Amino acid sequence: MPPLPRVIDPFGIATRAGPWIDDRLAGVRTAMATTLRDRVGGPDLEARRDEILAETGPPWFADDSPVRVVHADPAMFVGGLLAVFRQTLHPRAMAGVAQHSRYREDPWGRLHRTGHFLGAITFGTRATAERAIAGVRAIHTRVTGVDDRGAPYAASDPHLLLWVHCAEVESFVTAHRAYGVERLDPADRDRYVADMATVAEALGSEPAPRSQRDLTDALRAFGPELRATADARRAARYLIVPPGLSVAERVGYAPLVAAAIALLPVETRLRLRLPFTPVGDRLVVPPVTAGTLRIARWLAA
Repeated sequence: MPPLPRVIDPFGIATRAGPWIDDRLAGVRTAMATTLRDRVGGPDLEARRDEILAETGPPWFADDSPVRVVHADPAMFVGGLLAVFRQTLHPRAMAGVAQHSRYREDPWGRLHRTGHFLGAITFGTRATAERAIAGVRAIHTRVTGVDDRGAPYAASDPHLLLWVHCAEVESFVTAHRAYGVERLDPADRDRYVADMATVAEALGSEPAPRSQRDLTDALRAFGPELRATADARRAARYLIVPPGLSVAERVGYAPLVAAAIALLPVETRLRLRLPFTPVGDRLVVPPVTAGTLRIARWLAA
Protein backbone atom coordinates (compact mmCIF):
# COMPACT_ATOMS: atom_id res chain seq x y z
CA MET A 1 0.00 0.00 0.00
CA PRO A 2 1.57 3.35 -1.00
CA PRO A 3 2.13 5.88 1.79
CA LEU A 4 -0.56 8.45 2.39
CA PRO A 5 0.38 11.94 1.17
CA ARG A 6 1.97 14.20 3.79
CA VAL A 7 0.03 17.38 4.44
CA ILE A 8 2.42 19.83 6.08
CA ASP A 9 -0.18 22.41 7.03
CA PRO A 10 -3.78 21.23 6.68
CA PHE A 11 -5.26 24.64 7.51
CA GLY A 12 -2.94 26.77 5.36
CA ILE A 13 -1.97 28.99 8.29
CA ALA A 14 1.77 28.47 8.38
CA THR A 15 2.17 29.19 4.69
CA ARG A 16 0.82 32.68 5.27
CA ALA A 17 2.40 33.28 8.69
CA GLY A 18 6.02 32.20 8.22
CA PRO A 19 8.37 29.44 9.46
CA TRP A 20 8.13 30.26 13.18
CA ILE A 21 4.40 29.62 13.17
CA ASP A 22 5.00 26.50 11.08
CA ASP A 23 7.37 25.11 13.74
CA ARG A 24 4.86 25.81 16.52
CA LEU A 25 1.99 24.29 14.54
CA ALA A 26 4.02 21.16 13.82
CA GLY A 27 4.10 20.41 17.55
CA VAL A 28 0.39 21.08 17.93
CA ARG A 29 -0.43 18.90 14.93
CA THR A 30 1.68 16.05 16.22
CA ALA A 31 0.10 16.20 19.70
CA MET A 32 -3.44 16.28 18.28
CA ALA A 33 -2.80 13.48 15.80
CA THR A 34 -1.09 11.28 18.38
CA THR A 35 -3.87 11.62 20.94
CA LEU A 36 -6.46 11.04 18.21
CA ARG A 37 -4.72 7.87 17.07
CA ASP A 38 -4.16 6.54 20.57
CA ARG A 39 -7.69 7.17 21.83
CA VAL A 40 -9.66 6.02 18.78
CA GLY A 41 -7.21 3.48 17.36
CA GLY A 42 -5.60 2.36 20.60
CA PRO A 43 -2.17 3.07 22.10
CA ASP A 44 -0.78 -0.19 20.65
CA LEU A 45 -2.02 0.55 17.14
CA GLU A 46 1.41 0.57 15.53
CA ALA A 47 2.54 -2.61 17.30
CA ARG A 48 -0.61 -4.43 16.17
CA ARG A 49 -0.12 -3.15 12.62
CA ASP A 50 3.48 -4.39 12.55
CA GLU A 51 2.40 -7.77 13.90
CA ILE A 52 -0.24 -8.14 11.19
CA LEU A 53 2.11 -7.09 8.38
CA ALA A 54 4.94 -9.36 9.59
CA GLU A 55 3.11 -12.55 8.61
CA THR A 56 3.54 -13.92 5.10
CA GLY A 57 1.01 -15.78 3.01
CA PRO A 58 -1.97 -15.18 0.74
CA PRO A 59 -4.22 -12.32 1.92
CA TRP A 60 -7.94 -12.49 2.59
CA PHE A 61 -8.42 -9.47 0.31
CA ALA A 62 -6.46 -8.69 -2.84
CA ASP A 63 -4.23 -5.62 -2.92
CA ASP A 64 -6.67 -3.84 -5.24
CA SER A 65 -9.75 -4.57 -3.13
CA PRO A 66 -11.81 -1.47 -2.23
CA VAL A 67 -11.81 -2.85 1.32
CA ARG A 68 -8.16 -1.82 1.61
CA VAL A 69 -8.88 1.64 0.22
CA VAL A 70 -11.73 2.29 2.65
CA HIS A 71 -10.15 0.78 5.75
CA ALA A 72 -6.77 2.48 5.26
CA ASP A 73 -8.27 5.97 5.28
CA PRO A 74 -8.62 7.90 8.57
CA ALA A 75 -12.23 8.56 7.56
CA MET A 76 -12.73 5.22 9.32
CA PHE A 77 -12.46 7.13 12.61
CA VAL A 78 -15.77 8.74 11.68
CA GLY A 79 -17.14 5.52 10.21
CA GLY A 80 -16.45 3.57 13.38
CA LEU A 81 -18.30 6.05 15.57
CA LEU A 82 -21.15 6.22 13.07
CA ALA A 83 -21.44 2.42 13.13
CA VAL A 84 -21.65 2.29 16.94
CA PHE A 85 -24.40 4.93 16.97
CA ARG A 86 -26.36 2.93 14.38
CA GLN A 87 -25.87 -0.41 16.10
CA THR A 88 -27.31 0.82 19.41
CA LEU A 89 -30.76 0.96 17.81
CA HIS A 90 -31.21 -2.80 17.79
CA PRO A 91 -32.39 -3.61 21.34
CA ARG A 92 -30.93 -7.10 21.41
CA ALA A 93 -27.56 -5.96 20.06
CA MET A 94 -27.52 -3.09 22.57
CA ALA A 95 -28.47 -5.41 25.43
CA GLY A 96 -25.48 -7.59 24.62
CA VAL A 97 -23.15 -4.59 24.77
CA ALA A 98 -24.71 -3.22 27.97
CA GLN A 99 -24.67 -6.56 29.79
CA HIS A 100 -21.42 -8.08 28.57
CA SER A 101 -19.02 -5.21 27.90
CA ARG A 102 -17.27 -2.63 30.08
CA TYR A 103 -18.04 0.35 27.91
CA ARG A 104 -18.84 2.56 30.90
CA GLU A 105 -15.45 1.88 32.49
CA ASP A 106 -13.65 1.52 29.15
CA PRO A 107 -15.61 3.41 26.47
CA TRP A 108 -12.74 3.03 23.96
CA GLY A 109 -12.26 -0.71 24.26
CA ARG A 110 -14.87 -1.72 21.73
CA LEU A 111 -13.48 0.69 19.12
CA HIS A 112 -9.97 -0.65 19.72
CA ARG A 113 -11.05 -4.28 19.40
CA THR A 114 -13.07 -3.55 16.26
CA GLY A 115 -10.09 -1.73 14.76
CA HIS A 116 -7.78 -4.64 15.53
CA PHE A 117 -10.21 -7.08 13.93
CA LEU A 118 -10.63 -4.93 10.81
CA GLY A 119 -6.87 -4.54 10.50
CA ALA A 120 -6.39 -8.30 10.67
CA ILE A 121 -8.95 -9.16 8.03
CA THR A 122 -8.08 -6.21 5.77
CA PHE A 123 -4.29 -6.34 5.65
CA GLY A 124 -3.43 -9.70 7.17
CA THR A 125 -2.93 -13.05 5.56
CA ARG A 126 -5.82 -15.46 5.22
CA ALA A 127 -4.47 -17.33 8.24
CA THR A 128 -4.37 -14.09 10.28
CA ALA A 129 -7.92 -13.22 9.25
CA GLU A 130 -9.19 -16.70 10.05
CA ARG A 131 -7.67 -16.54 13.54
CA ALA A 132 -9.31 -13.17 14.13
CA ILE A 133 -12.67 -14.50 12.95
CA ALA A 134 -12.36 -17.60 15.13
CA GLY A 135 -11.59 -15.40 18.13
CA VAL A 136 -14.69 -13.28 17.59
CA ARG A 137 -16.88 -16.35 17.11
CA ALA A 138 -15.58 -17.79 20.38
CA ILE A 139 -16.47 -14.59 22.24
CA HIS A 140 -19.94 -14.54 20.68
CA THR A 141 -20.79 -17.96 22.11
CA ARG A 142 -20.54 -16.51 25.63
CA VAL A 143 -22.72 -13.43 25.00
CA THR A 144 -26.33 -14.36 25.76
CA GLY A 145 -29.18 -12.92 27.80
CA VAL A 146 -32.50 -11.08 27.48
CA ASP A 147 -33.17 -7.51 26.41
CA ASP A 148 -35.16 -4.84 28.27
CA ARG A 149 -38.45 -6.48 27.22
CA GLY A 150 -37.42 -10.02 28.06
CA ALA A 151 -36.60 -11.12 24.50
CA PRO A 152 -33.68 -13.58 24.43
CA TYR A 153 -30.58 -12.73 22.45
CA ALA A 154 -27.30 -14.37 21.51
CA ALA A 155 -24.39 -12.59 19.86
CA SER A 156 -23.96 -15.67 17.65
CA ASP A 157 -27.50 -15.27 16.26
CA PRO A 158 -27.06 -15.11 12.44
CA HIS A 159 -29.79 -12.48 12.14
CA LEU A 160 -28.25 -10.24 14.80
CA LEU A 161 -24.84 -10.64 13.17
CA LEU A 162 -26.38 -9.49 9.90
CA TRP A 163 -27.65 -6.30 11.59
CA VAL A 164 -24.25 -5.50 13.08
CA HIS A 165 -22.60 -6.14 9.71
CA CYS A 166 -25.04 -4.05 7.67
CA ALA A 167 -24.82 -1.13 10.11
CA GLU A 168 -21.03 -1.24 9.95
CA VAL A 169 -20.72 -1.49 6.19
CA GLU A 170 -23.24 1.28 5.57
CA SER A 171 -21.41 3.48 8.08
CA PHE A 172 -17.96 2.84 6.61
CA VAL A 173 -19.15 3.57 3.07
CA THR A 174 -21.02 6.71 4.18
CA ALA A 175 -18.01 8.11 6.06
CA HIS A 176 -15.65 7.33 3.19
CA ARG A 177 -17.92 9.05 0.68
CA ALA A 178 -17.96 12.12 2.90
CA TYR A 179 -14.30 12.28 3.98
CA GLY A 180 -12.21 9.68 2.14
CA VAL A 181 -9.31 10.80 -0.07
CA GLU A 182 -9.53 8.16 -2.80
CA ARG A 183 -13.08 8.21 -4.11
CA LEU A 184 -14.85 5.00 -5.07
CA ASP A 185 -17.19 4.81 -8.02
CA PRO A 186 -20.51 2.94 -7.69
CA ALA A 187 -18.99 -0.29 -9.03
CA ASP A 188 -16.21 -0.15 -6.44
CA ARG A 189 -18.71 0.52 -3.66
CA ASP A 190 -20.67 -2.54 -4.77
CA ARG A 191 -17.45 -4.53 -4.74
CA TYR A 192 -16.69 -3.27 -1.24
CA VAL A 193 -20.09 -4.45 -0.01
CA ALA A 194 -19.62 -7.83 -1.71
CA ASP A 195 -16.11 -8.30 -0.30
CA MET A 196 -17.25 -7.44 3.23
CA ALA A 197 -20.12 -9.93 2.91
CA THR A 198 -17.53 -12.73 2.95
CA VAL A 199 -16.40 -11.60 6.41
CA ALA A 200 -19.94 -11.41 7.78
CA GLU A 201 -20.75 -14.90 6.59
CA ALA A 202 -17.48 -16.28 7.96
CA LEU A 203 -18.57 -14.86 11.33
CA GLY A 204 -21.84 -16.78 11.04
CA SER A 205 -24.24 -14.17 9.71
CA GLU A 206 -27.24 -14.76 7.51
CA PRO A 207 -26.47 -14.27 3.79
CA ALA A 208 -25.15 -10.71 3.53
CA PRO A 209 -25.83 -8.07 0.84
CA ARG A 210 -23.60 -8.07 -2.23
CA SER A 211 -24.40 -4.56 -3.54
CA GLN A 212 -25.30 -1.14 -2.18
CA ARG A 213 -28.89 -1.57 -3.31
CA ASP A 214 -29.14 -4.88 -1.48
CA LEU A 215 -27.55 -3.25 1.58
CA THR A 216 -30.15 -0.47 1.56
CA ASP A 217 -32.92 -3.04 1.27
CA ALA A 218 -31.48 -5.10 4.14
CA LEU A 219 -31.27 -2.09 6.44
CA ARG A 220 -34.83 -1.09 5.57
CA ALA A 221 -36.02 -4.61 6.43
CA PHE A 222 -34.58 -4.22 9.93
CA GLY A 223 -36.68 -1.09 10.52
CA PRO A 224 -39.53 -2.71 12.52
CA GLU A 225 -36.98 -4.29 14.92
CA LEU A 226 -35.24 -1.02 15.83
CA ARG A 227 -35.92 1.23 18.79
CA ALA A 228 -33.89 3.39 21.15
CA THR A 229 -33.73 1.83 24.60
CA ALA A 230 -32.49 3.59 27.71
CA ASP A 231 -29.21 1.71 27.31
CA ALA A 232 -28.92 2.95 23.72
CA ARG A 233 -29.35 6.57 24.79
CA ARG A 234 -26.83 6.15 27.59
CA ALA A 235 -24.32 4.64 25.17
CA ALA A 236 -24.87 7.55 22.75
CA ARG A 237 -24.14 10.03 25.54
CA TYR A 238 -20.94 8.18 26.37
CA LEU A 239 -19.88 8.44 22.74
CA ILE A 240 -20.50 12.19 22.66
CA VAL A 241 -18.60 13.00 25.84
CA PRO A 242 -16.39 10.06 26.87
CA PRO A 243 -14.98 10.45 30.37
CA GLY A 244 -11.33 11.18 31.02
CA LEU A 245 -10.40 13.10 27.88
CA SER A 246 -7.68 15.72 28.06
CA VAL A 247 -8.12 19.09 26.37
CA ALA A 248 -5.98 17.99 23.40
CA GLU A 249 -8.00 14.79 23.06
CA ARG A 250 -11.28 16.69 23.14
CA VAL A 251 -10.04 18.98 20.38
CA GLY A 252 -9.21 15.97 18.20
CA TYR A 253 -12.24 13.88 19.11
CA ALA A 254 -15.04 16.45 18.97
CA PRO A 255 -15.00 16.91 15.16
CA LEU A 256 -15.09 13.14 14.63
CA VAL A 257 -18.13 12.53 16.80
CA ALA A 258 -19.86 15.64 15.38
CA ALA A 259 -19.25 14.32 11.86
CA ALA A 260 -20.63 10.90 12.79
CA ILE A 261 -23.79 12.45 14.24
CA ALA A 262 -24.20 14.70 11.19
CA LEU A 263 -24.12 11.63 8.91
CA LEU A 264 -26.85 9.78 10.82
CA PRO A 265 -30.38 9.75 9.42
CA VAL A 266 -32.58 12.35 11.12
CA GLU A 267 -34.87 9.63 12.52
CA THR A 268 -31.92 7.92 14.22
CA ARG A 269 -30.75 11.19 15.75
CA LEU A 270 -34.20 11.91 17.12
CA ARG A 271 -34.55 8.43 18.58
CA LEU A 272 -31.19 8.69 20.34
CA ARG A 273 -31.88 12.32 21.37
CA LEU A 274 -28.76 13.50 19.60
CA PRO A 275 -28.22 17.17 18.71
CA PHE A 276 -29.72 18.32 15.42
CA THR A 277 -28.15 21.46 13.94
CA PRO A 278 -28.72 21.52 10.15
CA VAL A 279 -26.73 24.71 9.50
CA GLY A 280 -23.75 23.58 11.56
CA ASP A 281 -23.89 20.12 10.01
CA ARG A 282 -23.55 21.64 6.53
CA LEU A 283 -21.28 24.61 7.07
CA VAL A 284 -19.14 23.93 10.15
CA VAL A 285 -18.74 20.20 10.74
CA PRO A 286 -17.42 19.12 7.29
CA PRO A 287 -14.48 21.56 7.01
CA VAL A 288 -13.43 21.13 10.64
CA THR A 289 -13.61 17.33 10.38
CA ALA A 290 -11.74 17.35 7.07
CA GLY A 291 -8.98 19.39 8.73
CA THR A 292 -8.78 16.97 11.65
CA LEU A 293 -8.50 13.99 9.32
CA ARG A 294 -5.78 15.74 7.32
CA ILE A 295 -3.83 15.97 10.56
CA ALA A 296 -4.26 12.22 11.02
CA ARG A 297 -3.03 11.60 7.48
CA TRP A 298 -0.07 13.90 8.07
CA LEU A 299 0.99 11.80 11.06
CA ALA A 300 0.59 8.56 9.08
CA ALA A 301 2.76 9.80 6.19
